[in-house]
Parts: sequence; structure tokens; C-alpha cells
Amino acid sequence: MTRLATVVLPVAGSGTRMRPATDATAKELLPIYDTPLLLFALEEAVASGAQRLVFVSRATKPGISNYVEHLMSQEPSFAGVEVRSVDQGEPLGLGHAVLSARPEVLPGPVGVLLPDDLILGAPVLAEMADVFDPASMDCLAAAQRVDRAESSRYGMFDLAMASVGSAVLPARTLVEKPDPADAPSDLAVVGRYVLSEKIWPVLEKTTEGAGGEIQLTDAIAGLDRLYAFQFSGCRYDCGDKEGWFSATQAVRSDRLRKETVAAE
Repeated sequence: MTRLATVVLPVAGSGTRMRPATDATAKELLPIYDTPLLLFALEEAVASGAQRLVFVSRATKPGISNYVEHLMSQEPSFAGVEVRSVDQGEPLGLGHAVLSARPEVLPGPVGVLLPDDLILGAPVLAEMADVFDPASMDCLAAAQRVDRAESSRYGMFDLAMASVGSAVLPARTLVEKPDPADAPSDLAVVGRYVLSEKIWPVLEKTTEGAGGEIQLTDAIAGLDRLYAFQFSGCRYDCGDKEGWFSATQAVRSDRLRKETVAAE
């Protein structure tokens, strides 16, 4: 297993799709049934071996630092984990957010985890760390099959070969939010990355891309050894009301099932 000494959590987003709830609280603190969304991300990050968590936020976003401070002081599972925070300043894209974290990142491969993308099941970032090989990989990104009509919402993999049942697939490159007619595959990048230290000089040179933002996928496309990881869990886009509601239903069902089993 590759130890991900650092996991970066970009949390600077304003939660526009979840308003008006996010006018009162950060979207990462909204409950998924009985658990703040952010807690799922923190538990997954720690499961990957993280010694340090780097939050990329903004000064005007309330609540997250207080919640994390409480967890670190109260929950034994987070004992010894360091927390750092950096201010992104302006919402200039995921690539810019990750680059903003660089001064706080420990040496070695870095994990990037987007709390909005809740993946229920085995901890995906830990699974990715298990298979990431720094000697042969520059990037391992979580991948999910999507309807090609939705390609313009995602970074899409250009695969080096067709899927043959393996969880790890070599890819030639990534294409950020292509028109469905131009999508190189139906395999999309979702919310989890393991990146070698080669990402930093590439990110520094990455210019504005789709949406006028500095896209992490554009920087990854500049790396040589890119792989997709097809995870086994179920993903929910919790930056979207329907995704959040579906995730809440799934977690509720799981909690009730466990309570029934425990009572028998």
C-alpha cells in the first residue's frame, strides 16, 4: 500500500445548487441522514493513511474549521492526524485549489478527495492507495460509467484499451467536459485522485480551461502515466439536491437494516 501522507480536501465552494440551505451552513456540513457529509470524507481520508489533512477553503465560509477542530479533539480515530487550512482566495477552479494546498503538502504522493462526491461502500481512496505504484503511475483517478449525454459535466477518460474486467485501466489522457458527440469514452472522473509529485510543476503551468477555470483534469492530461480506477461502491453527487436526497435514503436504509440485525 502506498501511504498517502497528505490528503487535500477542497471545500471552498459556495454550494449554489443546494441553496437556500447553504445560505445558513456549509454544504459539507449538511446531514446525510444523521451524519454530516464531511465526516464521511474525513473517515475515508484517514483510512487511506493520511497523516495530514489540508483543507482548501475561503475565509467567508463558516463552520467547517470549528467542526473539524471538535472532531480532532474528541474522536480517537483522528488522534495524531494534523490539520492545515489554506485560503483559496478566489474560486479559480479545482486545479487552482489543489495548487493552493501545495505549501502544506508532505513529500510523496498526495490524495485529493472531494467531499461532495459521497461514495458509499469500501473507502475508495484507501482502495486506490492500495494499488497506486509510484514507480509506474503518475495519476490514479476514480472512474464511473456515465451516460454519454452527461459527458459535458465531467472530465472523461480517453482509454488506452477497452475494459477487460480490471479495476485499473490505463488511459491516454483526460478531456474536460467534452460535447457528448466528442466524448472519448463513457468513463468519467469522479471525486478521488492519487497524484505523484510530478503534478506540481504541471499545475503551475496550467492555464484557464473550461469555464474560465484552472482545471485539475487539464493538468493531469499533461502527465504521462495515467490510470482510471473503477471503484465498487455507489456514488452520490451531494452537491445536488436530488443526489443528496438519494444518499440520505441510502444511508437511512443501511442504518435501519443494521439496527434490525442488531435487535435480532
